[in-house]
Amino acid sequence: CLPLQFLSYLGACDRLLKQGYEEGQVEEAMEMFQYSEKKAAEFLHLLAQFNDMGFQQNEIKEVLLLCGNQRERALEELVMK
Repeated sequence: CLPLQFLSYLGACDRLLKQGYEEGQVEEAMEMFQYSEKKAAEFLHLLAQFNDMGFQQNEIKEVLLLCGNQRERALEELVMK
């Protein structure tokens, strides 16, 4: 069972890397969301989006975790900081 989970994890990481995300960020996101590719992808997408808006990466991560990847709530929190 473990080798299958590991292969699934590697496949998810590979797909996220192919979307242009950095390896360290992909591994961190996968770990933060208990290896859920969908949640990690949402997180990485929003992280990149808010980063492009000029917000600090550490603040973005904190707010996204608190808001459960909810874009509007996270944006409100970031703007209020």
